[in-house]
Amino acid sequence: MPESVPTTAVGYDELAALKRVALDGGLTGPVKISCSGLAAELETSSQTASRRLQRLDEAGYLDRDVVSDGQWVSVTADGEAALHAEYAEYRQIFRGPDAVTLEGAVTGGMGEGKHYISLSGYMTQFRERLGYEPYPGTLNVDLTPDSVRARTAIGSLDAVPIDGWEDDERTFGSATCYAATVGFEGETYEDAHIIVPDRTHHDETQLEIIAPDRLRDALGLADGDQITVRIEAI
Repeated sequence: MPESVPTTAVGYDELAALKRVALDGGLTGPVKISCSGLAAELETSSQTASRRLQRLDEAGYLDRDVVSDGQWVSVTADGEAALHAEYAEYRQIFRGPDAVTLEGAVTGGMGEGKHYISLSGYMTQFRERLGYEPYPGTLNVDLTPDSVRARTAIGSLDAVPIDGWEDDERTFGSATCYAATVGFEGETYEDAHIIVPDRTHHDETQLEIIAPDRLRDALGLADGDQITVRIEAI
């Protein structure tokens, strides 16, 4: 296998040239380009455009066949993968992430979840909007420091609103639910939701999770067990 140059040899300037080749049809097969034409598209000199193509070739991102009046180039599988990586980053900037994975330790709650989850004003909405009646109680998770920072990204994902309501005695606050998959030691539970009350005694370091079943039983969980919670865009 030929030795490739370090990946640091391919930077943003080279990726811009790779993108131009792809836009000209280089993903589907060889296309003929000239360094002067590429230079005009990149607003640089012909010599610089030529060097960028050479670096892409050496890094394995392009196949090149230099001829007297130009060169035939096509994007390789590695080059296509590099373009996909760029696309994924821009997609995250403009559309948010496709999924957020959080990690944390199972912890005991204060028992309030059981009371509030069971209230008819919430339960009716859970049945209609989530498609199930939650087990009366929440699974509480203390997030790792990295996951505390990462949880802010779930705000860009699809959510199910739970409206506030009132009875003859008091007003109950609204909440937001995010579809989630809970994982523990190779086992997963897919029909869960993170519930984020608008008014809660929990801070950003904790999650509350609801599901049709008691998650401690479904996954064999005990306090202190490390779990993953994956929230995906719908």
